[in-house]
Amino acid sequence: MTHDHDIDLRPTPAQTAAALNPPAGRNGGDLVVETLQGLGATTVFGLPGQHALGMFDALRRSDLRYVGLRVENNAGFAADAYGRITGEAAPLLLSTGPGALTSLAALQEAAAASAPVLAISSQIPTAGLGGGRHGYLHELRDQQASFRDIVKSVHTVRTQSQIPSAIAAAWESALTAPHGPVWVEIPQDVLLAETTLPQVAPVDAFPHDLLPRPELTAVAADLLARAERPAIIAGGGVVRSDASGKLRALAEQLNAPVVTTFGGKGAFPWEHPLSLQSWLEDRHTTDFLEDADVLLVVGSGLGELSSNYHTFTPRGRVIQIEADAGKLESNVPALGIHADARIALTALLETLEGPREDPAAADRVREVLTRVRERIDAQDLGAEQQLLASVRAALPDASPSFWDMTILSYWAWSAFDARRPNTMHSAQGAGGLGYAYPAALGAAAADPTKPVLAVSGDGGAMYSIAELATARQYDLPVTWLIVDDGGYGILREYMTDAFGEATGTELSRPDFVALAESFGVPGVRTSPETLTEDLSKALAAPGPSVVVLPAVLRLFAPTHLG
Repeated sequence: MTHDHDIDLRPTPAQTAAALNPPAGRNGGDLVVETLQGLGATTVFGLPGQHALGMFDALRRSDLRYVGLRVENNAGFAADAYGRITGEAAPLLLSTGPGALTSLAALQEAAAASAPVLAISSQIPTAGLGGGRHGYLHELRDQQASFRDIVKSVHTVRTQSQIPSAIAAAWESALTAPHGPVWVEIPQDVLLAETTLPQVAPVDAFPHDLLPRPELTAVAADLLARAERPAIIAGGGVVRSDASGKLRALAEQLNAPVVTTFGGKGAFPWEHPLSLQSWLEDRHTTDFLEDADVLLVVGSGLGELSSNYHTFTPRGRVIQIEADAGKLESNVPALGIHADARIALTALLETLEGPREDPAAADRVREVLTRVRERIDAQDLGAEQQLLASVRAALPDASPSFWDMTILSYWAWSAFDARRPNTMHSAQGAGGLGYAYPAALGAAAADPTKPVLAVSGDGGAMYSIAELATARQYDLPVTWLIVDDGGYGILREYMTDAFGEATGTELSRPDFVALAESFGVPGVRTSPETLTEDLSKALAAPGPSVVVLPAVLRLFAPTHLG
């Protein structure tokens, strides 16, 4: 325990001098940006609005880099990707009412994917709060209520002195496992009023370590040590907690086959002898996992996709390591260990003794993958597989890729080799359209030294067209592959299968190449035969680019029906 007398609480002479002589011309917005800088933020995303102008005015007096997008939801997706790539909380500055509400779908995706986004919204003036009766522009009766169901935590500010503590608490919440989006709300008058408070000094807001309980580690280690057919499901929590190295070490020590969920792509090497890859929507994989006598699930709640549409019913013991307490045993009975994936895997590695010998494990993995490939090959889907291979051939190993809800992405979840951890990202957490391109812009803002790939269908692309202006304005190295099949291809296929014909799925669309060029972004129309070459050229060129592929793709047949 730390006692007060153990800490020197006296300000230094320099801190005292600075506090007693704050610069003139500051407002509440300066307290916001000073706190963000004090926490270590370097980049903020957002969109200005009437009530938020105090924050945005303060930006020009700060060293923070501002990346402004054209739609609040897209700004949220960009912040989400920045948080995933850097592991830092990504500030997202928003206005009140419509501006704030437009970010909801992006924050839902951040929550589903455990991406640390620090959303800071303005609010109507303090005098008008509490009833929705005053007629202020953008007024909501209870703005926070719209966000409470989505974000990890809500932090309310009503005076300037509350700003640093509220933002620091939100920052800590966003970065405590499970990572996620948080919401801070500050009224317009608080942001605009001149402040005499001193400049905010560096702020400590360290996330709490989520440690496994030692008695549960002991039981889990004993189960794994005695297992005859152990297997591992690695989810997004492994990627978020930077635990892929620990996962590999444990899998090799146990000789346990590993399958990664769609959110956990890249958590385990694709070509490793123990890699079952990501074929979760396949009955052969499901059967194999059901047959494990001990199944270790790390960083996954075993939701709809990870459980092959809830057809997965394991027969052995399940150990589930999960940072989100609400997901523990929510779908499958298990030994539930509420912990950060990296720390829990470290604890297991330190507890287990000696390698477990199983020379047949790699053979069993090869047998499953052979069955999966034979099933896919029997469906005459060579064109789809070749397109995915062409994308993989063009994309540098270290470059991140972002995938929208489009047929090629559904293929990529199962079949794409994400060669490094934390390089393949999609919107499969919440499943909203329009994620890929603005998210890729956020990733490029995080690390402009690598080209970034975004993959969308023509339907999803229309959600993000405005952000071509953002890409050009900030000269972000994002190549956007748009697969143009004339509509909402997945929904067309679903409806045709279910009802015999589709409704509302066919779309009029622009000439995407000409449209990109009108923004000053180079565009090219490609073909399946020239895709690798055209995509490689676009990725190698500096700045943004668009590659349009006219193609109608098919999904592989569902495999959860037995």
